[in-house]
Amino acid sequence: MMKSILLFALLIVAFPVKAQYNGPAVEACRAYAKREAAREGNRQHDIVIVRDQALFIERYGRKLGSQTVSSILTGNGAVVLDGAPSAELSFICLLADEKRPLFFNWLARHDVSALAQCTRAEALRSEPRPCLELLLRVAETDLTQIYAQRFQEAHERGESTLAAYRKANDEWKQYRAAECARRRELAPQGMAAEDFELACMVELTRRRGLDMR
Repeated sequence: MMKSILLFALLIVAFPVKAQYNGPAVEACRAYAKREAAREGNRQHDIVIVRDQALFIERYGRKLGSQTVSSILTGNGAVVLDGAPSAELSFICLLADEKRPLFFNWLARHDVSALAQCTRAEALRSEPRPCLELLLRVAETDLTQIYAQRFQEAHERGESTLAAYRKANDEWKQYRAAECARRRELAPQGMAAEDFELACMVELTRRRGLDMR
């Protein structure tokens, strides 16, 4: 039954939602997700549902097996951990009505804010830089591993392909440095410019890794 629900949920995500939403289903789904995490023994400080433009509800009104699903809430959220970067994810929540969730599942999300990861936990909020530096080390390690694979592929194709590969990497590094220097100047009031620049480096490095896969 659970596999059928998950398959159904994943299929629904592929279809566009129709109505922005900010009603009681948001808190109902968050509370349900917290109960499920506690039941499974997962340790988290909090679960957050982000009330942004991605938060929508789809009025469904069909049966899944013997259970009627009236609506499907989708959006972005986070699992907040004590003293560690938060896990920024998307989610899907199936509801019998706006106050009765039936199913909640986290989904992978690529457009993750590094600043959000390093400021959701109270212990990190006042000094996010070590967290951002950790995220950058992880992103650069992942990118180095991908680069090694692509280097081997380029090497096998000959010197001209290898030269083009190296040139692309060098120019990307220049772009990252210039773009993050530009964003540094746009740091919002109350945030250290260095932290804003670091967050940019994390996000662009992650994006480069996705592009190179």
